[in-house]
Amino acid sequence: MRFVLAWIEGVTRAARDTYGVDPVVFLLIYLACAPVFYYSLFRMIRAAAVRRANEAMFWSTVFLCAVVAPFLYVLVFGRNLPWWVYGVIVLLVGQGVLTLGRKLRGKSTSRADG
Repeated sequence: MRFVLAWIEGVTRAARDTYGVDPVVFLLIYLACAPVFYYSLFRMIRAAAVRRANEAMFWSTVFLCAVVAPFLYVLVFGRNLPWWVYGVIVLLVGQGVLTLGRKLRGKSTSRADG
């Protein structure tokens, strides 16, 4: 067990020293955003189900901010990051935007059909 904790501490220290990003801060932001993420997803789907476009767009924005916040921390405070980190962040954010768009379109078309 000590070996694992020492390894985690070494990796954390290396990330802080090399890239300027603290994995603990990233994890805290990620965990803090989780309730906001799920609540906004619930409210967004509920608003889309009753066709409240303005409310759905508001909660979509909150949802997207909750998804992007930890990665924004890496982009703002990270330095000397490998090129692929930027690619992964762009892919994750892009996937979130596409999934959100599909959910909103799926809800609006299924309500129009039914």
